[in-house]
Amino acid sequence: MQENSTHLFEFDKSFGRIIIGTDEAGRGPGAGGVFAAAVYFDKITDGLIKDLSILNDSKKLTPKKRDSIYDVIKNNTINKIVCVEVPEIETLNILNASLRAMYLACTGVWTKIGGSQDILTLVDGNKLIKNYPYPQQYIIKGDSKSASIAAASILAKVTRDRYMEKLDEEFPMYNWRKNAGYLTAEHLSAIDKYGLSPYHRPSFLKKHFCKTGN
Repeated sequence: MQENSTHLFEFDKSFGRIIIGTDEAGRGPGAGGVFAAAVYFDKITDGLIKDLSILNDSKKLTPKKRDSIYDVIKNNTINKIVCVEVPEIETLNILNASLRAMYLACTGVWTKIGGSQDILTLVDGNKLIKNYPYPQQYIIKGDSKSASIAAASILAKVTRDRYMEKLDEEFPMYNWRKNAGYLTAEHLSAIDKYGLSPYHRPSFLKKHFCKTGN
């Protein structure tokens, strides 16, 4: 696995610029906010690469493995994690809310670095960040290619999972601790029984309510 993480760092290095990587978590669920993180590795050492030997797209790692490197990433990068909550998701739509979260995360890191036109922001996916005033490039499947994007994907995913666990304490009937807000059969059944919470995304439930006649 260390060969993989070395490859990820080499990918970022190949641009010959300061790299900020960004990714989001939570576009698909029917409850909870959408999170984005931005990451800049300001000091890359052999020891750090070794400590991040399992670094990869967060979806390819188990929760335990994601948790095991979360603090390593947080403590060895300049980073920012942003949540755009449900009211804004409903106003903007989920794609624009995700890009908004990325915008806020990336501009936050860009400002912390001190600002330089030598900074390139790598955006996971196939969309650029709207109205972002700095150089950027999207990378399809970037979370499995770029160390900075992979690290951002882990910060966003772990932070969101922890956020959903906190919400689960308030609304345990939906079992968000297990489903992270995704519309599983169990989750939809709970919605039919208990109705929507303030953390549900009504726009994501329209088809379900049409089917059930509610």
